[in-house]
Amino acid sequence: MLVLLMSDTHLPKRAKELPAELLERLPLADVVVHAGDWVDTATLDLLESRSRRLIAVYGNNDGHELRARLPEVARAELGGLRFGVVHETGAAQGRERRCAERFPDLDVLVFGHSHIPWDTTAPGGLRLLNPGSPTDRRREPYCTYMTAVADGGQLTEVTLHRLARRVG
Repeated sequence: MLVLLMSDTHLPKRAKELPAELLERLPLADVVVHAGDWVDTATLDLLESRSRRLIAVYGNNDGHELRARLPEVARAELGGLRFGVVHETGAAQGRERRCAERFPDLDVLVFGHSHIPWDTTAPGGLRLLNPGSPTDRRREPYCTYMTAVADGGQLTEVTLHRLARRVG
């Protein structure tokens, strides 16, 4: 099962649209995960229409319309793994411990907020993934998203994809 992970799209404030590469990959994924900070409902509508399955949450920059349509925390079983999605996890220091305590029933936690890619494993085995942002790199050298394969209770081929820099 191919899973495409993204967060912090911030449209149309940080960019006018999602990058073409990302849009082209949407229909190839079995599941698309968005960890919040959409800003506009049009992006949610777009991902719902182009994804086979969408698992998504709202973020701190999302208004009442998005909060009415999305949960703060989402959970799903994918490829024999227990996934969770949340926008914020707090400061980087102590993140693994805090998340393992808050989500003891998960195998994988996808989060956003920082726009900084993250891939670590907490004591006890919880895998923490932040795909960064495909539209707002902040202090990072590239805008990013992730893909992974979930199958047979294993998460493999976790790949951070760097997007071409926008011109202008």
